Amino acid sequence: MNDAARRRWLAAIPALAALLHAPSSLALRADGVDEPNMLDREQSRRFRAWLTWLVREQLQRGPNPRWTHRDCAGLVRFAVAESLNEHNDAWRQANGVQGQQLPPPLDLSDTQRQLRHRWITLDGKVSAFVTASALITRNTRLVSREYGQAEAGDLLFFDQGDDQHLMVCMGGWIAYHTGTVTPQDNGLRATPLKDLLQWKDTRWRPISSNPNFAGVFRLSFLAP
Repeated sequence: MNDAARRRWLAAIPALAALLHAPSSLALRADGVDEPNMLDREQSRRFRAWLTWLVREQLQRGPNPRWTHRDCAGLVRFAVAESLNEHNDAWRQANGVQGQQLPPPLDLSDTQRQLRHRWITLDGKVSAFVTASALITRNTRLVSREYGQAEAGDLLFFDQGDDQHLMVCMGGWIAYHTGTVTPQDNGLRATPLKDLLQWKDTRWRPISSNPNFAGVFRLSFLAP
C-alpha cells in the first residue's frame, strides 16, 4: 500500500468503527440519507440470485472481458453492475447465455438501474470506482461479526493492516479474487465455508474472535 492509499484508509477507520457498532437493521444510504431508490424485498431477493449467478459464472467460465479491474473489489463492482443491468436479448447474446435458465428479472425503475455504477468514495464523491475499504465503509451496512447471519450475496471484509480484502458469500461456500492475475491463474477462488472456518492461516477465519475479520456486510441499496 503506498502512502496516499494508506492515508485514505486511515481516514476511513472512524467510519468503519461506526459501522461495526451500527444496528443491523439500518436501512440508509452510505451518506446517511434515506435511499429512495432502494430495492424492495422481492427485488433484493432477485438481485442476490443474479449476483451469485454472475460470480459463479466467472468461476466456471473464466472472467468476463467486461470485468476490467481484476481484484476482490473489482469482482463485486462487476457483479453488481451486471446484476442491475437490463438482461435483454442483446445482453444474453453478448454473454453467451442464450437458452440458459437465468434468475428472474429484477423489474427495476430507470433510477434504480442507475445504481449500477453509483458508488460513494471515501471522500464522499459519487464514482464508478471504489476500493474495497470504500466499498465497505461507504456503501454497505454491518450485518454481524458472525458468518451465520450472512445471506447469499453478502460480503465478508478482512482487514490485514496493509491490505483489505472482500469475499462474497455464496451460501455454503465463499468466492473471492486474490488480486493477482498471471497467464496461468485468473486469481478466482472458491472454498467451502467449513474449510474457511478451519483455515490454517487464522487471519482469514470469519469468526468474531478473529481481530482481522471486520464482519459480514450488506450492500446499502438492498432491503434490510
